[in-house]
Amino acid sequence: MTTHTGDSGVHSTPGADDYAEGHIVDVQASGDFDREIGELGMNPEERIILNMGPQHPSTHGVLRIILELDGETVTEARAGIGYLHTGIEKNMEFRTWTQGVTFCTRMDYLSPMFQETAYCLGIEKLLGITDDIPERASAIRVLMMELTRISSHLICLGTGGMELGATTIMTIGFRERERILSIIENITGLRMNNGYIRPGGVAQDLPPGAIDKIRETLPVVAKGVDELDKLLVELPILIGRLKDVGELSLTGCTALGITGPVLRSTGLPHDLRKLDPYCGYEKYDFDVVTRTGADAYDRLCIRLDEMRQSIRIIEQVCDELQKNPGPTMVEDKRIAWPARLAVGGDGQGNSLDHIREIMGTSMEALIHHFKLVTEGFRVPPGQAYAAIESPKGELGCHVVSDGGTRPYRAHFRDPCFNNLQAIAAMCEGGNLADVVVAVASIDPVIGGVDR
Repeated sequence: MTTHTGDSGVHSTPGADDYAEGHIVDVQASGDFDREIGELGMNPEERIILNMGPQHPSTHGVLRIILELDGETVTEARAGIGYLHTGIEKNMEFRTWTQGVTFCTRMDYLSPMFQETAYCLGIEKLLGITDDIPERASAIRVLMMELTRISSHLICLGTGGMELGATTIMTIGFRERERILSIIENITGLRMNNGYIRPGGVAQDLPPGAIDKIRETLPVVAKGVDELDKLLVELPILIGRLKDVGELSLTGCTALGITGPVLRSTGLPHDLRKLDPYCGYEKYDFDVVTRTGADAYDRLCIRLDEMRQSIRIIEQVCDELQKNPGPTMVEDKRIAWPARLAVGGDGQGNSLDHIREIMGTSMEALIHHFKLVTEGFRVPPGQAYAAIESPKGELGCHVVSDGGTRPYRAHFRDPCFNNLQAIAAMCEGGNLADVVVAVASIDPVIGGVDR
């Protein structure tokens, strides 16, 4: 039934016979709107279906949320994914184990170091070299992951603030993120999609002056985090928008397999860095941040405090790196790739000493280098699962080898994929405007969801 109002009342077209002539009901004359609506056969509880996305500034990527609305109240919410599918996991089956790093780093493009680490930890389990990874390489991995954690949380808070209309939050968040990306670029050569963490260690050691640059930058970033804290935590408008919005209890998180800040906002201190340490996290002193409100406001506060804890870890890692100048790649030359990579005077990734050796003095070294780069190393048959704590929650990598130089299968448990299941529980029963808040509090990155 199609109904519209005009100057004379309600115009209705109830059937084919009346379509040409129309049917006029004078509500002003009758004075009983409910009775007239009933006679017209209209449903006063008619629902509206609204598509939020997949191209929408508040969906954190190409995400479609199908909403059923009763006025401003959300009666049903469903997430539609798959619009950004890249086939990364399948493509990795056609590349060597080392080349796979350049694929998985592009999934959750806001936290690339975590995917690289999870993937390499899985490969190292299959190779049986987990205990052979140099301490310096593990420390550098921790350094890069915690820098990336700060960067990811700054994006979450900045974009979330922008979606709520607080542009200053976005400018501060992106300003501080640029400082972090400057450090990452100085170490890896790239701001994002780094391909820096490799099976057996890392691609290259820290460049001269990197530790000093980090120590100079951390206090400035910490000051920026404090600015965000002052602008957000006690702001009455923000508290009104976030408090008691997007609630999800511990029972709901457990049922849906949700981890990360969403889970820790229920009071459960679940953090793999403490529960199942990797890369030497057990050596560092830091706290697992929890709150008990289980709403969007507490998730924001958790991310602010987690950035401070990451700064605390980075300071300890810098102390360790200055004391431990050891190697950054396993000694086994059948695995270590590329061999003794360094940044030359022209800024390019090469090692002139190594090139002179393989090109001028050792044909065997040249052949080995060629085969290692073009064919890759072989991994014994088997399967392994490695899980780490990413900014969004538990990030797992399941790798399967058939004994060849390429992964038979590489599958990732991206936390955003699981966390998106909470959209219905968080949004249904709330207002339409609260959907934006709930999605922002989950912090989904669709590149990790559509792999």
